[in-house]
Amino acid sequence: MINPETVAVVCGLCSALAWGAGDFTGGFASRRGNVLTVVLFSQLIGGTLLVCLAAAFSRSMPPARHLVFGGLAGFTGVIGLVGLYKGLAQGRMGLVAPLSAIVTALVPMTFSFVVEGFPGWLRMIGFGIAMTAVWLISSPGDQSKIEPGELRLSIVAGLGFGLFFIFMDQATSQSVLWPLVAARAAAIVVMFTLLVVTRQLAPPPRGQFVFMALAGILDTAGNAAFGMAAHLGRLDIAAILASLYPASTIMLAWLVFRERLSGRQWCGVAGAGAALVLIAL
Repeated sequence: MINPETVAVVCGLCSALAWGAGDFTGGFASRRGNVLTVVLFSQLIGGTLLVCLAAAFSRSMPPARHLVFGGLAGFTGVIGLVGLYKGLAQGRMGLVAPLSAIVTALVPMTFSFVVEGFPGWLRMIGFGIAMTAVWLISSPGDQSKIEPGELRLSIVAGLGFGLFFIFMDQATSQSVLWPLVAARAAAIVVMFTLLVVTRQLAPPPRGQFVFMALAGILDTAGNAAFGMAAHLGRLDIAAILASLYPASTIMLAWLVFRERLSGRQWCGVAGAGAALVLIAL
């Protein structure tokens, strides 16, 4: 019989692959429309898929407490998303992206250490290599001093995503799909309200439905894989593996658009592989 921890590692890696691919397709759709509008419609598509899956495969509704945690996960995830997009728009992407990814990993990792205990030295080394790999993959090269605004928005994004991991871990302790539905519903409500208040709500970009649908489906798959990884194994392992999602986005850009990768990015990809081996041991 397969060890549940092995399945958790595989699910954590799958969440990184799915989220990275979802960011790639969502970014492609956003080239012809408002980013937040694309996110909203992709969330609606993914949410519809989640409801169908939950109705088909979940035998019963989980306790209300789990749905509340799911809703909190969706809320904090949207806050992280807004912080990330604002940081990417106002600051330097090469700083905001890796900084937010590092904070994202550190928040659930610290929580897991307190609740679940020390994971072992090999895995700790793997965690360190994984975070270094995320920085190398996401950062284009030399950077000057970090501005206060860049640091603040990176922390907001990282805290939002990190809390999403923690709340989702609590929400999926008994079942996975219905808490994900609650998370997606909360995210859609917050995103729709934000777009209405800021007067950015607009029709989705024409001719991009396939890419928005793919983004929504891949994001849903990533959420489900992460929920399963957190359900079967340790939160810190699931979170660290999921935080490797930039590697998936970068590799797809290299394969599809022939975007040239720097030497440091290739080092990051190699580091991600080494981290995976150490964490899986």
